[in-house]
Amino acid sequence: MSRTPPATRADYCAFYPIATRWKDMDAYGHLNNASYLSYLDTAVTLWQLAAGMEIDQPGGLRFLAVQNGCTYHAEARFPDVLHAGVRCGHLGRSSARFEVGFFRNDEDRACAEGFIVHVLVDAQARPEPIPERFRPVIEAILRGG
Repeated sequence: MSRTPPATRADYCAFYPIATRWKDMDAYGHLNNASYLSYLDTAVTLWQLAAGMEIDQPGGLRFLAVQNGCTYHAEARFPDVLHAGVRCGHLGRSSARFEVGFFRNDEDRACAEGFIVHVLVDAQARPEPIPERFRPVIEAILRGG
């Protein structure tokens, strides 16, 4: 099975530094796979907040994660700093697939690449359309856009 080569920093948009922690290491001496999913969620949330999406206040947008995953290209360890680049891989009516490339220290090729699919829901957890005022904000980081 052939693998897609790691992306470069130029393939991603907004970047957020994430300091690795000693407790994120596993018994094999590298960052645990579950840590990457936590970093991914943090990077996307930081982007949403920077983009002005009201997710952290009463009555704000409520996104549910419905799918996520990660592909690993190279090991990272504590005390590396990961630079998480965020982009949107797909924008639907009520959902968006956010993709994050993790770049170790000053490296240009991703050591890992992950994704999380968010669905915007109402108070009863039913999908609802992403508001028109936020669509251009998400489109600005749309891959190939």
